[in-house]
Amino acid sequence: MANGEKRDYYEILGVHRNASETEIKKAFRKVAIQYHPDKNPGDKGAEEKFKEATEAYEVLSDPQKRAQYDQFGHAGVNGAGGFSGAGFGGFGAGTPFGDIFGDIFGDIFGGGTSRGRSQGRRGDDLLYNLEISFEEAAFGCEKKIEVPFAKRCGTCNGSGAKPGTDQKVCPSCRGAGQVRYQQGFFSVSKTCGQCNGEGKVVDDPCPDCRGKGTTRDSKTLSVKVPGGVETGSRLKLTGEGGQGKGGPNGDLYVAISVREHPIFQREDTNVICEIPISFIQASLGCELEVPTLDGKVSMKIPDATQSGKMYRLKGKGIPSLQGYGRGDQLVVIRVETPTNLNKKQKELLEEFAKISGEEIHPMKKGFLDKVMDFLS
Repeated sequence: MANGEKRDYYEILGVHRNASETEIKKAFRKVAIQYHPDKNPGDKGAEEKFKEATEAYEVLSDPQKRAQYDQFGHAGVNGAGGFSGAGFGGFGAGTPFGDIFGDIFGDIFGGGTSRGRSQGRRGDDLLYNLEISFEEAAFGCEKKIEVPFAKRCGTCNGSGAKPGTDQKVCPSCRGAGQVRYQQGFFSVSKTCGQCNGEGKVVDDPCPDCRGKGTTRDSKTLSVKVPGGVETGSRLKLTGEGGQGKGGPNGDLYVAISVREHPIFQREDTNVICEIPISFIQASLGCELEVPTLDGKVSMKIPDATQSGKMYRLKGKGIPSLQGYGRGDQLVVIRVETPTNLNKKQKELLEEFAKISGEEIHPMKKGFLDKVMDFLS
């Protein structure tokens, strides 16, 4: 493109001539995303606009080039544009594109441009499944757990190479830790897959770790479980995961599983307990000893209590995980029908039914009245 035909760089990016560096960068990012060739496959016009915007940004993002352009126009920066003659030379940290192209195209090329060899690899995150009792989940506890993890090999000191030998320069990236890929009309760098960005490989692996640089070990940790947790809760122990290789350790996540209780069920911070009573107790009323998480309490059951009736014991439930009080215990009454009656018991019940009539069955009478209204 001849100099006389070139559009004004400020016009290309859509900014005024006294625009700040931040405004220029923001404007270029917007244009570059809009006309990126991967988003406009086969569109030569979009490709040209992308090249044009990139050339404008290369000049305007450089204070010295921008000053020359402001004073002399395109003649002042002839050959300075990224597409003049030689075309792109890459987007490394030493170019004006080192920061912005990694931001714009990171998702497209799996991480964007690199700023040099990897500084280390973070350790793996680990997951430990911890089963606790209903009571431990309610009030909290402290547990000792044995956690397997990968630690740095003591034989090779983490290098992965057999003692007496050394790592060699990676043949794929030649020690750079990165390989360059051509994508359309420009190129980007990615972490080398053969050496994982370390720039070195092992030909003669360590016999203890088999070239991995780590060996299996275990450690005992103390885990404080707060009151109010439930199945599915996770606790994070920062830095207690896998050992990093030149980077920080990973984290350990403790996944909580609460065993079922033979008496209690949980509903949010409330505890549900079903209490069976005889129909004699339900009819005449009684006093019961009811189990709770804090021990037994005495509870009066009034006469004529129906099966399914629920009573509430305030503050006898699960402590809130956020520390705001406790839930309640809900006591649900279940009236049992007697079984295995002997002859005498049956005769007495039949006599009871004869002298009682239907007046002693308020629920049944109410239901029959509703049925009659429905059918009438």
